[in-house]
Amino acid sequence: MMPRSAQSAPAGAEPAKRSRPARRGSTPLPETLWVLLLLVAPVLAASGEPALAQDGGEHLGLEHHLEWEEFQSPQISPDGDKIVYTRRFRDPVNDGWDSEVWMMNADGSRDRFLLEGSNPQWSPDGTRIAYVAEGKPQGSQIYVRWMDAEGATSQVTRLDESPSNLRWSPDGERIAFQARVPEDPDPEWSISLPDRPEGADWAADPHIEDRPNYRQDGVGMLPRGHQHIFVVSSTGGSARQLTQGDYDHTSPEWTAGGERIVFQSYREEDADLAWRQGDIYDLSVATREIRRLTDIPGAHSNPTPSPDGDHIAFTGHEFTHDTFYENELYVMDADGGGVRELAAELDRAPIGPQWAPDGSGVYFTAEKDGHRHIYFAPLEGGVEQVTEGEWVVHLFSLAGDGTGAGTLATAHDPGSLVRLDPVGSPGAPREPRNLKSSNADLLADVELGEVEEIWFESFDGWDIQGWIVKPPDFDPSQEYPLILAIHGGPHVMWDVAFDFAWHEHAANNYVVLYTNPRGSSGYGSEFGNAIDHAYPGDDYHDLMAGVDAILERGYIDEDNLFVYGGSGGGVLTAWIVGHTDRFTAAVSKAPVINWLSFVGTTDGYTWYNNFRERPWDDPSEHLERSPLMYVGNVTTPTMVLTHERDLRTPISQSEELYMALQQEGVPTAMVRMKEGWHNRREPPSNFYRVQELLRNWFERHMVGETPVTADDRSPG
Repeated sequence: MMPRSAQSAPAGAEPAKRSRPARRGSTPLPETLWVLLLLVAPVLAASGEPALAQDGGEHLGLEHHLEWEEFQSPQISPDGDKIVYTRRFRDPVNDGWDSEVWMMNADGSRDRFLLEGSNPQWSPDGTRIAYVAEGKPQGSQIYVRWMDAEGATSQVTRLDESPSNLRWSPDGERIAFQARVPEDPDPEWSISLPDRPEGADWAADPHIEDRPNYRQDGVGMLPRGHQHIFVVSSTGGSARQLTQGDYDHTSPEWTAGGERIVFQSYREEDADLAWRQGDIYDLSVATREIRRLTDIPGAHSNPTPSPDGDHIAFTGHEFTHDTFYENELYVMDADGGGVRELAAELDRAPIGPQWAPDGSGVYFTAEKDGHRHIYFAPLEGGVEQVTEGEWVVHLFSLAGDGTGAGTLATAHDPGSLVRLDPVGSPGAPREPRNLKSSNADLLADVELGEVEEIWFESFDGWDIQGWIVKPPDFDPSQEYPLILAIHGGPHVMWDVAFDFAWHEHAANNYVVLYTNPRGSSGYGSEFGNAIDHAYPGDDYHDLMAGVDAILERGYIDEDNLFVYGGSGGGVLTAWIVGHTDRFTAAVSKAPVINWLSFVGTTDGYTWYNNFRERPWDDPSEHLERSPLMYVGNVTTPTMVLTHERDLRTPISQSEELYMALQQEGVPTAMVRMKEGWHNRREPPSNFYRVQELLRNWFERHMVGETPVTADDRSPG
């Protein structure tokens, strides 16, 4: 069958005019009614009334997200009989999420609530689990629950700082973890003020900084201190600090004998100023003596000791000035010698390395061409793909017999718990067995649109991958408005997994196109590094080639092309409207507009290293790559949207774009989101606002009939 993009009308024939999709009401709603409907939407959702599709079926709506759930980090018991996992539920009252630990049999039966908390970890003998929950004196604490009929639970720690990365010792007697150790105030900053008059109302003391990394998006001003490694008895007691110094120590893992712990750090002078540096160390639990195991310049992490104690697997990359690189998988002897690379021919970044129970090699997950699969790297060399399919799968844990537990998502499955049975050799292909699907009941009566994978050729012959999300009642003889969605990063990969935002846009009669232009991860180092010191650049042409490819299919209304992106996608959105007028309207979310003013105000000083020169030495590259320099070309109505507390791409960037567009007389608006940080999906109510505001802006500028939105539907 000839692909639609290759079909053509007979010579001399006039192309058939396609009709626009039938609309569920074409009269614009009064502004006051829009506000009223937005206010009562949660009430309608709470009443259980579904959004009705045009043909009477139910379409996805924001009200469905009020009951959303997610499965995280399934952990299979050492004997392979049971699986514990974290189950996250929407908490619409408090505008957040609740976490619980659930347990099921390994065949999916007897799925039941276990306890309040998260991040459960089985003890080596399978008799207990350690987990994190709220406790005394404050914040998160480590608990241990016995997995017998009695189910006794004990609070193991009483810390002032929250613990993370819990790991059982091989004998089950101790638990290692990491936690922040605060620093004492610097006495050199002590000053003396005149005596304050009684009742005086003076200004608060200033915040004084002398660290290069002093704030973090989602946190704010970072408290002074460093991450250190501790051990505590699994029966409770005082935690013992194993590491010292002004360095961060993370990712602790016990060696097979239980005498040493391996971890990641960079214990060098001026470690806070280091860029792309990290080493693997180990320490004696008894003496706290630390030794460095790696001496390869570059960033190395995720140390994972083998079951027999002879080897340590880890991930990382030798130092490079390239903007992007795919991490590699390494293995070394337990004393740091004999370092060699595994799975080099794959050229994809390994995620979550885990040893086969017999120590014959390392399992890991990797992104590849818009999907995520499980791979096996034997010690003797080579790499074997374990799973195959149109999905995103992640392996979280392995039982002693090689049975695996993980999660899997597809274009229409938001996420399932799966089991991988041991079959044949360690790396033999396996079919994930679905144990439980998230949101299955919620989506049982919801009609989702088709998601179609496409490949298209860009201007210079590079093949680019993307996906088309179609409305549930899609009719190829009609014309639909298009939304081009652009990912951030820019070195990340969008994949085939279910995305609520795109399906909800499609349910409102839009066709959504999302792609992975050059610079995306998951396609190898050459593809990812193709925008080295050239971003934005040719990735813009990849995006335009994607729009051209979908226009050839004939079902897109060329008068109504819309574009949005967040973070790095916001950069490209602002770049697009400065380089073409083909889009009807655009929304640039949390963008970078001016690299000169961005690199010193974002929450990490290392962004300076993404340019060949410092701006005070030569600002030309910063200016050339700044969307602000092309605002004079913009005619597209462009809205900017950013959280006021965003520290990754500070709202001052959005303000620069907004004021520049105002100067140029371009239709614009600035949306200053409250409460959240850089992530526009948190808190969840802001995700709903973003969805509605995007379409609000698009529909304000749409040519002809407005598309139907969730608010146009009858509530029942």
